[in-house]
Amino acid sequence: MIGRLSGKLIEKLPPQVVVDVNGVGYEVDVPMTTFYQLPALGQPCTLFTHLAVREDAHLLYGFASKEERQTFRQLIKVTGIGAKIALAILSGMTADELAVAVASEDIKRLSAVPGIGKKTAERLVLELRGKLATGGNLTVPGGLPFAATPDEKSDIVNALLALGYNEKEAAAATKSLPADVSVSEGVRLALKSLMKV
Repeated sequence: MIGRLSGKLIEKLPPQVVVDVNGVGYEVDVPMTTFYQLPALGQPCTLFTHLAVREDAHLLYGFASKEERQTFRQLIKVTGIGAKIALAILSGMTADELAVAVASEDIKRLSAVPGIGKKTAERLVLELRGKLATGGNLTVPGGLPFAATPDEKSDIVNALLALGYNEKEAAAATKSLPADVSVSEGVRLALKSLMKV
């Protein structure tokens, strides 16, 4: 089991990053809550990881904190919740916010995540009640936003599509973003507007 990666951040294409560990580049899918906290390209980076072994692939998921990884592991135990939806949930809210939503049975907040309907939100509340801790510090010090690329709008749209939103929703969410917005900030603002819908 690969439990942690420490190396140099060499690629950022939300929701995937590549971490170079002694010459080996590990592709890691991360939730946007972790993505926002990553340092600039070329900087050292540490991710707590979860390795999923499937018949057709070995997939690595990375998180800024052990608490976030633990929340992901609890999510994928829920009936009908796969890794992709678990990442979408943790991209739309922090581990603490999810714990609060589950504890307060906030079905509306949970069902605002793409791929989560009312029944799935109710199942999340039922199966996760009492299993998620709150109050952990989930930020990584020194996280810096990275500079926008000339094609940042399409990167933002692609990130939203990868998180389960459709093209119409992604286009609507990115329409009102400032022209000079960075990818990480653009995705954060787009997710914020989508969660209000």
